[in-house]
Amino acid sequence: MLLTESSITATHDKQVRRLYQAAFPPEEQIPWDDLMQLTVNMPLDFTVYYENESMIGFTIVYPRHTIQKPCFNWFWYFAVREKLRGQGYGQQILSRLIAKYKDCSNILDMESPLQNCNNSEQRRRRHAFYLRNGFRDTGVGRSFKGIDYTIMMNGEGTFTMQDYDDILQELHSFWSSMPNPTKE
Repeated sequence: MLLTESSITATHDKQVRRLYQAAFPPEEQIPWDDLMQLTVNMPLDFTVYYENESMIGFTIVYPRHTIQKPCFNWFWYFAVREKLRGQGYGQQILSRLIAKYKDCSNILDMESPLQNCNNSEQRRRRHAFYLRNGFRDTGVGRSFKGIDYTIMMNGEGTFTMQDYDDILQELHSFWSSMPNPTKE
């Protein structure tokens, strides 16, 4: 399988929007128009992946290495179309991301596999996927809108709650500088 990449453009492919809305629970979604505005206001790497002309998935990374130390890139959103999961596409995309951002440690927050919920098996599979790909649990977590999150890391060093708070504060500063963001 040969994947190609494309940055998201002003056309905002409807397939990408549908995947975003299907792949993430509503409580994890930023309203689409606000997310598109953040891609203008923030230094986000919003990449769509294709095989031939078929959209496979997308990633959104907040590359913080240019902003401050310690050097962490936040793998913010990562989705593969549901019918294509388990076919190696996610592995290929994640390998590309890790290689692209190898100069810093990479972090992601995911729904905790330990929380009692209706998608616990999916969470355990996702957690195992990241562990197989060199991520480790940091011991840092947070609850938001009734969902427990665990922070995973790939690369050197440690990750603390203060590091997480710093990233969220940066996001908030971008959010609050947007014209009329949707209030939750």
